Amino acid sequence: MEDESSSSSYPPPNITSCPHMVQAPTVISMVGLPARGKTYMSKKLTRYLNWIGIRTKVFNVGEYRRAATDQYRNHNFFDTSNSEALALRQKCALMAIDDACNFLLGGGEVAVIDATNTTRERRKLLEEIICQKHNFRLFFVESVCDDINIIEANILEVKVCSPDYLGMDKNEAVEDFLKRIDHYRVHYEAMDCGHDKDLSFIQIFNQGERFLVNKLAGHLQSRVVYYLMNIHVLPRTIYLTRHGESMMNLRGRIGGDSELSPRGMEYAKELAKFVVAENIPNLKVWTSELTRTIQTAQHIKAPKAHWKALNEIDAGICEGMTYEEIAEKYPEEFAKRDQDKYHYRYPTGESYQDLVARLEPVIMELERQENVMVVCHQAVARCLLAYFQDKSSEDLPYLKVPLHTVIKLTPVAYGCRVEYVSLNIPAVNTHRERPVKQERLEGHTTSDEDEDIHRCKIRAMSIA
Repeated sequence: MEDESSSSSYPPPNITSCPHMVQAPTVISMVGLPARGKTYMSKKLTRYLNWIGIRTKVFNVGEYRRAATDQYRNHNFFDTSNSEALALRQKCALMAIDDACNFLLGGGEVAVIDATNTTRERRKLLEEIICQKHNFRLFFVESVCDDINIIEANILEVKVCSPDYLGMDKNEAVEDFLKRIDHYRVHYEAMDCGHDKDLSFIQIFNQGERFLVNKLAGHLQSRVVYYLMNIHVLPRTIYLTRHGESMMNLRGRIGGDSELSPRGMEYAKELAKFVVAENIPNLKVWTSELTRTIQTAQHIKAPKAHWKALNEIDAGICEGMTYEEIAEKYPEEFAKRDQDKYHYRYPTGESYQDLVARLEPVIMELERQENVMVVCHQAVARCLLAYFQDKSSEDLPYLKVPLHTVIKLTPVAYGCRVEYVSLNIPAVNTHRERPVKQERLEGHTTSDEDEDIHRCKIRAMSIA
């Protein structure tokens, strides 16, 4: 299939509560000159796929290169006439590809290779290793950008702050990086629907101005395309808050559709004052369809939309009960939920996994919007917060989202800045801590990023 579009109207794939639409292990390979937003897209895409339950990992060739070289000196390292540096860069690329394939062989579902891959020769090598040798699927994502403002913003926001330029004057760093781009541009061969008609790929022009899609293969690639066509990089803030304290909160009961307590009503008024003080341009307010969120947003002067998808997790037969009553009446169900809270589904109700699937359209629309305030519920807020903070399914159900607090989410270069703003209205605490047996010992956990860097360093030792 071949399609060219000027908007984000690509039809959404069918969303179900089953995340396993991966028919074959897939490698997503980035393509494009430096400072075109490839790493930004790689990280966002990896975060999204992990959030919907697809085991995904990004392999950044730059990390391998930095681990293999003692110190970056200048742009000449990327000059193809520098045979020694060229050989090292090729070895680093092969190591990243090898590690990506091993990740898929070990049970991973999607590997994202974050590199320039700007020549047909390199892309042919990828096809030979990934498709012919391992019989994996390969999908290219090319970022094409000739907007100087976007390029300059990418260089200033990200590149001059990279480890390559630590301690270097910013102007000198910018000048060096522009020369680095020139080295790549000499041999750059953009993807083409004629020459590359048999490859699956999407070209993204000027970070979402226009798209070209060629020969999609399977549901996963359709889903990836739909996501990439909806993300943007405009400055904005997402305000996330639970409803004010409800009458059922006071009684320790879950679910239901009760009204706000007197303190909850007070929070609604303070929330409106907070919005005025923030002076948020073009703010939109989204609530669930339940009374307590609608009442919480009632004093805010901004366009409002009520989403059924934002309704609280359905507790099924346990709706309206206290946790003590559930433990007494359904002890086996209570124990099962503590063993695996993310996957546990209330009888006739929902699980957190179901809730993530229900909230995917909300995430897609949040990615398209500018400033939005989402007034929702504890389980819903946890799912949304986990997406923006890149939290695992194990941690998601235990994220703390206190009542009468606004969480400000500001997307930044490769992540999201999170601020908690308490509006100082007392409220009950509805948070249940992770059972002790599931708690991980402090000081004995390692982030994926730390593991990746450690792996790169070990592999790079074989190059020297």
